[in-house]
Amino acid sequence: MSRYLFYPGCSLQRSARPYLDSLNTISGDLDLEIEDVNDWNCCGATEYGSVYRVPAHALVGRNLALAQQQVNGTKTLMAACSACYLNLAKTNHIMREDTRMRTQVNDALSAGGLHYDPDAVEVRHLLDIVFNDVGLEDIKARVVRPLKGLRVAPYYGCMIVRPDLDHRFDNPEYPQALDKLLKVLGAEVIDFPLKTHCCSGHMTQISPEVAYELIRRLVDGADQYRTDIMVTLCPMCQLNLDAYQGQVQNHFNQKFDVPIIFFTQLLGVALGIDFKELGIGKEIVAAEPVIRAK
Repeated sequence: MSRYLFYPGCSLQRSARPYLDSLNTISGDLDLEIEDVNDWNCCGATEYGSVYRVPAHALVGRNLALAQQQVNGTKTLMAACSACYLNLAKTNHIMREDTRMRTQVNDALSAGGLHYDPDAVEVRHLLDIVFNDVGLEDIKARVVRPLKGLRVAPYYGCMIVRPDLDHRFDNPEYPQALDKLLKVLGAEVIDFPLKTHCCSGHMTQISPEVAYELIRRLVDGADQYRTDIMVTLCPMCQLNLDAYQGQVQNHFNQKFDVPIIFFTQLLGVALGIDFKELGIGKEIVAAEPVIRAK
């Protein structure tokens, strides 16, 4: 069994709880031993780094420093949230490349008795670990409920593959890891051209009309490909595409009902795990009837 340090992040505790529940449920089947970083704090999401650079990186650096203290047989720090993953990877990269920033961040961390050495931990996304460490052949051998006939649109979002500072993924515009994973689960995977387009992020709170158009393009685009379900790996993407689907339909006077769930949930279905244990049913556009119909 492979051991990983895990940074849960804020979203997985609340709005993306099914993501965490499904990860915890499937981890045993995938031989993943997951240990939470003790006393972790918010990663600052996306905007803070553009406002106050040193405090923003110190906020993230604290999590890296805490993870460094827990390194014992593994130095891999796993994140499931794309924003958390990007922030952790970015701060590690900047502290490695920018001596002045490294000094400033560690000066801030010293107030709490902490220090971080760049690359003391290896920041990786959950999808990267499932795809490369667990491996497709091993996963295929564990599938007991193939997703035959289920048309799935893989949606990566814009943050996991760009800027990809540590070159974890094969292509920043048209990645294939999630596509290949869904195929070994037996799904009919849509060649979705919008797979790395932005979901609008926090624009739903700043400029709803702009956000609605970005969300409409994605969901309507998937619907035009006769998609049964969209699968994502980012809490913000899942929230925007699921929670705002009704408002988007009303705004544009269009009709589409595309369920949006996390890739860990659909992976759990293929492994034969109960829908409720995977958190399926907590989404707004119901996914269970669509999956069971196949």
